[in-house]
Amino acid sequence: MAKFEIKMPKLGESITEGTIISWSIKVGDTINEDDILFEVNTAKVSAEIPSPVSGKILEILFKEGDTVSVGTVVAIVELEGEEGEEEVSTESAKQEEPTPASAPAPAKAEEKATPAAPAKVSEEKVSKGTADRWYSPVVLQKAKDAGISQSELDSVPGTGYEGRLSKRDIELYIDNKKKGVSTKPAPAAKTSTPAAPAPSQESAPKVAPVQVTEGDQVIPMDAIRRIIADRMVASKKISPHVTNVIEVDVTKLVHWREQNKDTFKKREGVSLTYMSPIVEATAKALKDFPRINSSVDGYNIIEKKRINIGVAVSLNDGNLIVPVIKDADKLSLSGLAVSVNNMANKARANKLSPDEIQGGTFTITNFGSFKSLFGTPIINQPEVAILGVGIIEKKPVVVETPEGDVIAIRHKMYLSLSYDHRVVDGMLGGNFLYRIAEYLENWNA
Repeated sequence: MAKFEIKMPKLGESITEGTIISWSIKVGDTINEDDILFEVNTAKVSAEIPSPVSGKILEILFKEGDTVSVGTVVAIVELEGEEGEEEVSTESAKQEEPTPASAPAPAKAEEKATPAAPAKVSEEKVSKGTADRWYSPVVLQKAKDAGISQSELDSVPGTGYEGRLSKRDIELYIDNKKKGVSTKPAPAAKTSTPAAPAPSQESAPKVAPVQVTEGDQVIPMDAIRRIIADRMVASKKISPHVTNVIEVDVTKLVHWREQNKDTFKKREGVSLTYMSPIVEATAKALKDFPRINSSVDGYNIIEKKRINIGVAVSLNDGNLIVPVIKDADKLSLSGLAVSVNNMANKARANKLSPDEIQGGTFTITNFGSFKSLFGTPIINQPEVAILGVGIIEKKPVVVETPEGDVIAIRHKMYLSLSYDHRVVDGMLGGNFLYRIAEYLENWNA
């Protein structure tokens, strides 16, 4: 009897555990590929986890409400029509011994070839997968029937979780192949050069126990708050934080928004907030200073090609989530406004997908929403900088004119940039922050 291990998936960068909110199946249920197994909640997202295989539920190892580490087996499935084969697992095929790509599939009775067969069956057998990819029995059978070799199967792009090849993917590929339509191969994963080990961290100092006196209320942190707390502490340990602050004259931006917000709302269907221009200015500055758009891997600096900007969103339960706008530098101002609005709405409705909360290369957080002048934000690992946006206020300021200095009412805002001093020095951090200010002060959309 072949068994398949369902493991707790990794639903975002730096996520190490998830809480099982509910099970959609019970022991003894027969499931199909892509049936929903359970709902999981992490610090970044809630998601329904589909099954990568068809079969029968043999065991459920955790109950609702349990918090489980990523990669831990949470359920076991008896594979459909796979008697006598060895045990396999999902989500962390990477954690197990890889099956060689050339390894033959278990022998089965040969099927009689028919004269009308549209394709010659490849002599190269397909295997369950490698350390980089795992294939369900359904996908393997369809590949075999269509005469698809192992190497060709490995190049078929998948749309499932972490690039998994689903039944729909292989069916579409076979259909396109029959029609002569080419399909773009799945890109090979790139890794950085071997990194030198990061400097060892000093052990955390012992914390004195907190005394609870009569009348005090002890409130246990929920799962999301615990993860946020751990990540904030970890970020301060990983990155030596430095924060620069600059005051920006956004009078031109304010007047532009006032003149265009009603027309924009009618045309795009969403409100024109200040966040859209701020994201656009930040994306331009990241192109000007690519070192800010990077991560640290040991003693290697990885400058990211894509500019994916996360915008922090406060949730109604008091927690925080950071949806990511992918390729922000390639979006128009209208596109950014729609993305910012949609992401915020989905975040507050708990509808963000795993892909929408990972892959960020830089983060923006808006202290001005709470009337704060500025803040010193904590870096969202594994990024190396984060921008804080303060409230816009009217201020009397001295303005230089050809006729002399005058006092005028201007719209002012503070921007703060926290950055990782391992790779960003004061000159780079200051120049980057000033470049954002220049784009906003000279706003002309």
